[in-house]
Amino acid sequence: MRKTIAVLALSLLAAHVMAAVSPEEAAKLGTTLTPVGAEKAGNADGSIPAWTGGIPKNAGAVDSKGFLADPFAAEKPLFVITAATVDKYKDKLSDGQVAMFKRYPETYKIPVYPSHRTVNLPADVYESIKRSALNVKAINDGNGLENFTGNRYYAFPIPKNGVEVLWNHITRYHGGNLRRIITQATPQTNGSYTPIRFEEEVAVPQAIPDIDPAKAANVLSYFKQSVTAPARLAGNVLLVHETLDQVKEPRLAWIYNAGQRRVRRAPQVSYDGPGTASDGLRTTDNFDMFSGAPDRYDWKLVGKKELYIPYNSYKLDSPTLKYDDIIKAGHINQDLTRYELHRVWEVVGTVKPSERHIYAKRHMYIDEDSWQVALVDHYDGRGQLWRVAEGHAQFYYDHQVPAYTVETLYDLIAGRYLALGMKNEEKSSFVFGFAAKAADYTPAALRSEGVR
Repeated sequence: MRKTIAVLALSLLAAHVMAAVSPEEAAKLGTTLTPVGAEKAGNADGSIPAWTGGIPKNAGAVDSKGFLADPFAAEKPLFVITAATVDKYKDKLSDGQVAMFKRYPETYKIPVYPSHRTVNLPADVYESIKRSALNVKAINDGNGLENFTGNRYYAFPIPKNGVEVLWNHITRYHGGNLRRIITQATPQTNGSYTPIRFEEEVAVPQAIPDIDPAKAANVLSYFKQSVTAPARLAGNVLLVHETLDQVKEPRLAWIYNAGQRRVRRAPQVSYDGPGTASDGLRTTDNFDMFSGAPDRYDWKLVGKKELYIPYNSYKLDSPTLKYDDIIKAGHINQDLTRYELHRVWEVVGTVKPSERHIYAKRHMYIDEDSWQVALVDHYDGRGQLWRVAEGHAQFYYDHQVPAYTVETLYDLIAGRYLALGMKNEEKSSFVFGFAAKAADYTPAALRSEGVR
């Protein structure tokens, strides 16, 4: 009898953990909490300001290519952290950031600027977030979502555990349908590199008018990626149907190979499968700092802390820069970066005993205002710190969208790194809200996309 009561108590506890929040808790959104679930108040000493609504849509000029003016261009760093001073600031840095100072003591630095809480999302997204808080529940041990309907954004704005925090990153607002042309670099240890150029689209079911609701019920987004340079890779196209519950229905992926002129299923485009043209420097789920299914890890919510994270990276996105200005030996040009003190959610993912992944542990830090992953420390099976990821973020104020300027992933052992997302030399910045058709995201559409 005693055993039965214990089992029942545990079952009720598990049900509570996976349940939507109460109306009383949801009422905090927009009052004591921001509409996305961050703490509205600043910190004790004022180094993190209170959120007062973010910056307006007209915060700066927008050029003919869609690049944004830096609203904080006149600001100077408060201080610059170097290898000589890193010990003074260790409590506000991740272990990976500290390791970067040890790996590159002469060149790595962190310029720290005044903090600005710039995120300000559209009103209909805020409405979706409150609906999520009241209705969405995690199912299948946290690997799927129930009652996540309509405009599906930020599943758990008041999270109760680690996987719910991660789901907010996965389900965050990308501006509807997004199209971009970006460049990736995987420099050698001396800084030499060959640019890899991608044309990418992300479309969401709720913004595709002719989508079949039944077929899209478990789809979070559709992703298409075409390689356009260098010539040896040009013409290859990847299509992904990103599912919500990938245990129930694994991610679907296809690749059109220009050399073979064939479309093939691509089950390797998941988890720790190799990232496209990454020279072995990132996994598939390193894309977007973390993407895909969370089911191979146990996710522990440590809590909140204050860290210096890449933020408001408008200088790094300037169209006056060349890629050679950014890509340097060992790491990107840190003189072009901007770090600010912000509150982050701290989550540790540990591979389940029954699963495998090349990263045995992922120590993740997620920005409270955008729910974007800001930093990740990756550990190998021996418990050694291996790769350090930084998401250099900016807020696209003209469209009210938080996004990454550049994602970097540093391999501390190999002394190499990957920089993904640069667009400084491209003909346009991001294009938000383009018209998408269901037929564009089918395997049959891939062949027409491939060019050589």
